[in-house]
Amino acid sequence: MTLDDVARACEPPTTPQTVGRLETGMRTLSVDWLNRIAGALGVDASLLVDHPEREDVAVAATLGPSGAQAPRKAGIVVPPSPSGDIVAVTVDAGIGDYRAGDAIWCRKLAQEDYASALNRDVLVPRPAGRFIFGRLIGREGDQLLILPPGAGARQSVVKDPPWMAAAETLVRAL
Repeated sequence: MTLDDVARACEPPTTPQTVGRLETGMRTLSVDWLNRIAGALGVDASLLVDHPEREDVAVAATLGPSGAQAPRKAGIVVPPSPSGDIVAVTVDAGIGDYRAGDAIWCRKLAQEDYASALNRDVLVPRPAGRFIFGRLIGREGDQLLILPPGAGARQSVVKDPPWMAAAETLVRAL
């Protein structure tokens, strides 16, 4: 996102110059500003500040059509952080886009947010301790239409599940 994008996404909107001053430390970053910027970026405010107990990973290179290049400016990658609404799926055998050894982090959604997971992979509990994992391809009333990964998989219908979690982070060892 550009400074202008972030400024427009803030509630209430601000100017790109203000966001730039906050980013460079020329303006004091208050908790209110931190929350506004985090909201504009769609992340938790805690991801925007240093944590002594969390070690960030420095960006050594960026990868693009021209290959690996030195980054234009220093950057970090924040490792995923667990929270109460995160559940994981581990992959024992490759299926669809997933490989054996992958870990898929999924965030539980409130029922009113189920539509935000349309065309995303989701984990849904079923009776008797079973689950279904696959692409949410539709919602008809209280029914979720899910297409499991893999060729030839048949659509499943889950009626009124107690919860649903959308895949948001793939952790893959190389």
